[in-house]
Amino acid sequence: MKAVFLDRDGVINRERGEYTFLVQDFELIEGVVDAIDRIKSSGYQVIVITNQAGIAKGLYTIDQMKACHQMMQEACSHKIDAIYFAPLHPSVSESLARKPGSLMFERAISKFGIDITQSWMIGDKMRDLIPAKMMGMSTILVSESEKELEADYQRKSLYESLDLIC
Repeated sequence: MKAVFLDRDGVINRERGEYTFLVQDFELIEGVVDAIDRIKSSGYQVIVITNQAGIAKGLYTIDQMKACHQMMQEACSHKIDAIYFAPLHPSVSESLARKPGSLMFERAISKFGIDITQSWMIGDKMRDLIPAKMMGMSTILVSESEKELEADYQRKSLYESLDLIC
């Protein structure tokens, strides 16, 4: 089994510069639905790995986050196989799940029997890619401005990453 791991904010939905936890503020990036459809059609599991520190900070609830995830799933015709989230933040409590920790990845790899040598991680910040690189996955930084030499590849969007994956 192979997988494409996706960060949420900045890869799937627009990065607003503040926490996105209300459905009305959750805006999918153009091409995301088509990209996820093509990734699934190419035989990959699609797994979202997201830090959600605003929960630990008391800024929003798990239910508010889950409402955004439900909207995301509906827009993508329920083609996302799993969503893992880390609700903690170092200012409140430590967590091995929170990226750049690898626990969310390890749980998904174990649950789905994922071959990491055939898998990808796509994120908009290096902390998204660090655990995947340590595990041996290929990485793509999605950014129009940030340059990062540590990533294996860089593209402007998830959709533009398809040339590497599919």
